[in-house]
Amino acid sequence: MSDYKERHENEIFTKVLKAGRRTYFFDVRETKAGDYYLTITESKKNFGENGEATFEKHKIYLYKEDFKSFEDMFKESTDFIISQKGEDVISEKHDKDFKSR
Repeated sequence: MSDYKERHENEIFTKVLKAGRRTYFFDVRETKAGDYYLTITESKKNFGENGEATFEKHKIYLYKEDFKSFEDMFKESTDFIISQKGEDVISEKHDKDFKSR
């Protein structure tokens, strides 16, 4: 079996979120025992000095027994950020009026 086919054979459900140079993949996969788990992959497009595109990838594996705790901490963390900084994006790339502190 090819490496690609082996890696993708156990994918059950996939959603993709494109966010600028970053793409997030939410993949539901099946374990050998027949249960499901979630992988969240961040893929960031970079360009080398020669102009060739490369992709830097980071992956999280999340199993059912951790869903509730992960969801609670994710919500608590995002709520904290919004309460402290609001929903407006503060970034040199996103806000032309951004001034370094």
